[in-house]
Amino acid sequence: MNKSSSSKHFGTNIGTPSILLIFVLLCLVSFAALSIVSANADYKLSKKVLTRSSAYYEACNKAEESLALLDETLLALYESGISKEEYFLSAGYDASYLIPISELQSLMVEVEIQYPTVEDPSLYSLKSFQVVITGQLEYDESLSVIK
Repeated sequence: MNKSSSSKHFGTNIGTPSILLIFVLLCLVSFAALSIVSANADYKLSKKVLTRSSAYYEACNKAEESLALLDETLLALYESGISKEEYFLSAGYDASYLIPISELQSLMVEVEIQYPTVEDPSLYSLKSFQVVITGQLEYDESLSVIK
């Protein structure tokens, strides 16, 4: 038996670990870039949500101020001692407010004016308190799509 043929020598090539290391580094750099892009997109979305929420709550505050003013006006009319018919002639039967939130949306508040009674001492009841679209939406149709 030949000594050289019985003992096999397995050597590691320097190329395989280097290629594996380069591949791992490329994966890590790719994931880092994706993380940065994702974090930036989340940050921009958070700023938009903050702006939208702030505008909505400012509109809600203005609506509440308008309702408080209506409440004071209706209470003063009721306490003046006028009849039910004169009350509704002065106050009307309903009121509505449209408070802008953005260029496209507004907060619409509709109330039904009531004459207070012993059973129901409220001066008005809310019919709607909702966000409505008031502007014209412009769609981007620059991308041609097969119909």
